[in-house]
Amino acid sequence: MAALGPRLPALGRPRWAALWGRRGLPAAFPAAPAAFPAAPAAFPAAPAAAPRRAMAGHNRWSKVRHVKGPRDERRGRLFQRMAQLLRAAAAEGGPEAALNPALAAVLEQCRTHNVPKATIEAALRSVRDRPAGGCRLLLEARGPGGSLLLLDVLTDNVRRCQAELRTLLDRNGGSLAEGVRHNFDAVGVVRVSGQGVAMEVALEVAAAAGAQDVVAEDEDELELKFLCDPSALRSVRRRLEAAGLRPLSAAREFVPRSPLAPGPAARTAAERLLRALAERPDVVRTFHNVGPAPGEGSCPPDTAPSGQ
Repeated sequence: MAALGPRLPALGRPRWAALWGRRGLPAAFPAAPAAFPAAPAAFPAAPAAAPRRAMAGHNRWSKVRHVKGPRDERRGRLFQRMAQLLRAAAAEGGPEAALNPALAAVLEQCRTHNVPKATIEAALRSVRDRPAGGCRLLLEARGPGGSLLLLDVLTDNVRRCQAELRTLLDRNGGSLAEGVRHNFDAVGVVRVSGQGVAMEVALEVAAAAGAQDVVAEDEDELELKFLCDPSALRSVRRRLEAAGLRPLSAAREFVPRSPLAPGPAARTAAERLLRALAERPDVVRTFHNVGPAPGEGSCPPDTAPSGQ
């Protein structure tokens, strides 16, 4: 037992501790500090944020891009179409408005839409310099969902215009077709500002002026359409002016006999086609039979069944 006594402490010593000391390494790691240094009582307060100023330049550019740009583009297309109508009317009846009633009517529309005088003079000058002018066409087409279209076209190259329109129609689910014209009735339409004009008064004026009917262009009756026979268009317009109304335009248009109510998918495709046609510079007006969607009082955007 005595011989075993000195060896007892070694029995409780771990083997790795002996090896650790034999290699010259410390027998144990240094003790950890009692406690980490205390954190400061409170961090310094952040400086107050300076008031932010509105970025006028960014806001101005956004307004130009989203508001002024599209508006100027629509005005440019309108002026281009009015110039086309001026050239067509002058080529058919001469560049003198006093001797050409059609040209006088288009000039009145130009004044209503604030077409620049330089644009009007340039269109008439081009007819005087080149009497041949352009060619006026009424093309028939079918669109998505069974929609029917009449395209009032003015172009200098009939073959090229028809090829481009055929391609545009094919890409948007339509095609040039025959037999569409009999689904529309030709009527004379005088558009009048409806502000401050009651429908009862408009009906009385229409009866006195020789118009057949009066239709409100929208629910608010901001624009009224006086429908008449195309041959009586000028006389109805003069009588409406004499009655104190302000005509906005007067032209022959085509009204569908039976408006179409396509499904949602077909309506979306038809509206896409109508927008594509509206961007064509040689398409003066588009007449179609796509009626308003259920619950709406207007026609597809940027279009109208009676023309645009």
